[in-house]
Parts: sequence; structure tokens; C-alpha cells
Amino acid sequence: MTPDLLPLHQQNPLGRFSDRAQDYARYRPTYPPEAIATLLRGLGDPTTLIAADIGAGTGISARLLGDRGLTVWAIEPNAAMRAATEPHLQVAVRAATAEATGLPDASVHLVTCCQAFHWFKAEAALAEFHRILKSGGRVALLWNERKPIDRFTESYEAIICNASDRQIKVITDYKSSEALAHALQFKNYQTHYFDWLRPMTYDALIGLSLSASYVPKSGDAHEHMLHRLRYLFEQWAELDENGDRQIHMAYRTNVYLASK
Repeated sequence: MTPDLLPLHQQNPLGRFSDRAQDYARYRPTYPPEAIATLLRGLGDPTTLIAADIGAGTGISARLLGDRGLTVWAIEPNAAMRAATEPHLQVAVRAATAEATGLPDASVHLVTCCQAFHWFKAEAALAEFHRILKSGGRVALLWNERKPIDRFTESYEAIICNASDRQIKVITDYKSSEALAHALQFKNYQTHYFDWLRPMTYDALIGLSLSASYVPKSGDAHEHMLHRLRYLFEQWAELDENGDRQIHMAYRTNVYLASK
């Protein structure tokens, strides 16, 4: 097997985002409130819940859980990503991996993986999630997926694909949810989808593109990508109510749930 065809968990998942942490923290999208409400539904009073957010990155999803009152362990192996995490009173950051969180047995009510599970060794990670979950606890896998339902989002996707490490890009993230769907130690598998539009400035558009691990940060492909993105923004930008120029990116948030 050539290096380009290795599974994602063998393609430097622990270091691949080290030079992307600041762009990731500033420009990656959040998750819609309806998605967070769905993964918490039925678990009880959020202020009594403990969650482990695995592959927490710069803490985007961990802070959303903390905002709801949960106590959150943000599990992230990458030092640069941990350093870029904005502090939150409800969130404690821990240097560990999905396959070895270091958390006690049956210690959390909820395990979340947002934009991360495809980088893990699925079988080992799910075994670890089962170990740390309390009886009746829940696993939630989330991905934000761009939806090329309009010409702007479609054109953006084409530009990024053209510039990217295509072997990484063409792997469909939500396919990773199949491991959870077929895991015998979990039950009550569910799927939920939420469509939404994200307003973005030019700086946010560029920052988003550079936060992706498969996009070049220098060289001819990088410069060509920036030139095409500038043209795309100028072509589609509109003024908002404050007189600022922005575009709208179409997203679908995919939520996959199962219980212990």
C-alpha cells in the first residue's frame, strides 16, 4: 500500500493540524443549536452531566457543551491545538488520545466527537468510549459537511478540491459513522441532519480554507487557490445590514447517536 492510500489514522493525525491551529480556532464553523440540543435530549439536566469531547481540537464543540452547563473533558493530543483553545470555566483540557483517554471507567454521561472520528482507529476508539461511558450514556459523532446546493458553495468546493491532497479530501467523513452503526456494544443508533447557512467575510473564507489539513499553505497551488477564492468572493459577496461584504456557505450538520 502506498503512503497516499494509507487509512487516515496512519496519516499523521496527531501532528497534521499543528500549523493550522490558529486558523482552526478562528475560522472553523460552530454547530447549530438544534444539533447540540438533539445530542443532549433525554440525558437529563445538563448541569448534572459530564462529557468527554474527543479530538476536541481548539475546543469549539467543548465550549458549546460547557455553555449548556455540562462539565467537559476536552481530550486533544495535539499541543498546538490545545494551546489555541479559548478557556472556559466548564471545560478542562487533557492531553490524551481517543484510544487512550486516561479517564476512569464509567465516568462520563456523553462522549462527543466533532469533526474528528475519521482520524481515529475506530474499533479501539469505540472500545474506549464504551469503557468510559456510564450505563445508559451516549456516543455522538458530528460532522459539518459543506452542501454544494448553490453556485457559490459548489465553486468553493471545486477550488478546494483542485488545490488539495485529493486522497484526503475525497474520503467522505460521514462514512466513518458506519463503525458506530455496526458496533455491537452500542444500541439505539440514530441519525439526524441539520441544514444551515453560515455568513462569512473574505478573511473568514480564506481562514477556513487554510484550516483544512489537506490544503497547501505555500507554493504555486496555494497561490492559485487564493487567487481563485478572491475572484469567487468578489463575484458573490453582498452587503449585510452593517454594510460589510459577506457570502453565505451552505452546510449540513450530520449527527450520529448511539447508547451504551
